[in-house]
Amino acid sequence: MGLRDVRRFVAGLPQNAESLIALAVRRLGIPADMLEDYLLAALMSVGGWASWARYLRWEKELVGGEENSIVDLLAIRLAWELILFHSRELPQWRQVWTQPAIGKTAKNGAMDGTQLDFALQTAFEMSYQRKIIAELAQSGKVGNGKHAAPVRPSVQAAFCIDVRSEVYRRALETVAPSVQTVGFAGFFGAFMEFVPLGASEPRIHLPVLLSPGWQGHERIRGGSDHDVEKAIKYRRKSLHGANNWKSFKSSPSSCFSFVESTGLLYGAKLLGDTFGWSRPVPHPAEKGHHPGVKGKLVPTIEAVSHGKNITKTRQKTADSPTVGVPPTNRGGLAELILRAMSMTGNFARLVLLVGHGSSTYNNPYATGLDCGACAGQTGEVSARVIASLLNESTVREELAEKGIHIPPDTRFIGALHDTTVDRVDLFDTEEIETTHGQDLRQLRDWLAKAGQLTRMERSSLLGIPDSSPEIVDALVHERSRDWSQVRPEWGLAGNAAFIAAPRSRTAGIDLSGRSFLHDYDWRKDEGFGVLELIMTAPMVVANWINLQYYASVVDNKRFGSGNKVLHNIVGGNIGVLEGNGGDLRVGLPMQSLHDGERWVHEPLRLNVFLEAPKSAIDDIIAKHELVRELVENRWLFIFEIDNEHGGIYQRTTDKQWKRVS
Repeated sequence: MGLRDVRRFVAGLPQNAESLIALAVRRLGIPADMLEDYLLAALMSVGGWASWARYLRWEKELVGGEENSIVDLLAIRLAWELILFHSRELPQWRQVWTQPAIGKTAKNGAMDGTQLDFALQTAFEMSYQRKIIAELAQSGKVGNGKHAAPVRPSVQAAFCIDVRSEVYRRALETVAPSVQTVGFAGFFGAFMEFVPLGASEPRIHLPVLLSPGWQGHERIRGGSDHDVEKAIKYRRKSLHGANNWKSFKSSPSSCFSFVESTGLLYGAKLLGDTFGWSRPVPHPAEKGHHPGVKGKLVPTIEAVSHGKNITKTRQKTADSPTVGVPPTNRGGLAELILRAMSMTGNFARLVLLVGHGSSTYNNPYATGLDCGACAGQTGEVSARVIASLLNESTVREELAEKGIHIPPDTRFIGALHDTTVDRVDLFDTEEIETTHGQDLRQLRDWLAKAGQLTRMERSSLLGIPDSSPEIVDALVHERSRDWSQVRPEWGLAGNAAFIAAPRSRTAGIDLSGRSFLHDYDWRKDEGFGVLELIMTAPMVVANWINLQYYASVVDNKRFGSGNKVLHNIVGGNIGVLEGNGGDLRVGLPMQSLHDGERWVHEPLRLNVFLEAPKSAIDDIIAKHELVRELVENRWLFIFEIDNEHGGIYQRTTDKQWKRVS
């Protein structure tokens, strides 16, 4: 840049980050009332790395520690500001601080561009609100306060509240009207961290706002402790060898010679990967496992004896999760889960707990398509362990004492909804095939038909031409295996609403895969503890997802990640660069938001509809600062569905309730 004396100037700067920041503020003459805005702007100019540094601090804060990378980064950023200020004549620098603040109304009363944009944005959001409010009001359910006598459903299927589940639930209810679907956060109340077989540390499987209370492990069905130990050693040795081989292939000293000498040997695999006949890399859940172990792994709530060999990196503290769920605690956990799901009676013969996950190849954003309520994991583990818990006879005896009677012929089944191909797989059904064989056959047929109906609905959005169901099915599956596909599915694009109410409030309404649906019956929620959990965990996570999509659309340069085709992964799991340098990119790529011709995601702030008394909603907002900030700063809109007096009400900025329907 032609700057002089830079090295000498840098040598004279303070070594301490705080001292350097103070020096920069003083020399640059930042006004006191603009200091916070200026420092924030400095960090936002390298927003990706600043976000990563803040994340490191946040992780330490969770356990009462400190991490100052973000302070160091700010000091480095201000040092460059000082270098430019010192090396160049910048007469306009002082003038910046005397300019009127952005967003002020002009003297003639006309709105500036920012105010006009906000007015248009508000009108855009109101148009969606009116549409969904009208649909809820016209459903014929709001305010009637009547409930038909319960009829035992043929199947109950509890899905994650993810917006993609809404489409599948609607399809399943269409092909099988006797099936009752339920919406609940995809961790299914399992406050768990989970250790896959052979892993060195656990992964959390619950919303990141919550803390795990216990630790689940993976075992081999029918295997002894010796078999488990042997499988662990095999996997660790296999993963170690694979990592060394990968490092050798990509190291600066060998990468070119490796391609020159062995490249042709990979021709067959390259051809298979390109046409989707093989997988470019092993599935993470199967990577390194012995072939004889695959298909036999089962998550367990038992306190496994081999835990010391798996979690050797964890330092045991008084607050550490217990290994497994003690038998004395299982009845209480089961009661908490069922009451939170508003499932306390009229159980079907088969009750599905359906987690969700995606199946894509060569996709750095794969975890963004998995379950947010499971911290970016799939929901399979949570669904399977809770199904196992609710099938225990001793647990059912305890539940009966607590007023929850599960019929002897009811069986809970863990399942996984693959949102990329809309297939639902059932797990651990071997023991009930003899007693519920016909039920299972009928269920699998319904699930297959619902999946096909869902794929047909999604096909137009995926750009698949109008074709027969068989052709659509083939093309959807082909997209999931294509390692060059930048849009294997649309994820949560389009999300705009969160509804916590009985399914009867939304049944029959086509919500177009834009709503998080959480079943909730406030009459069964004594003390409104379940409502508090909904508003402080699933609602907040849904808002995070909504704002990620919102910000990535309105300002993809700062809050999105640009062109997915140009991405390079940084540090394994830190993030991506667009190209070979620059700022760490955050948010979503354009290919997750735009189809090349139009925006698929419309930037709308989340509209939250709660069927619960206004006083209970107000109390929870007042009690929790995070929720209060989201509501009062209008990061989301709160509506109440009044089932007793009729109508839908919106909470206003002055903390009042205004009827909108």
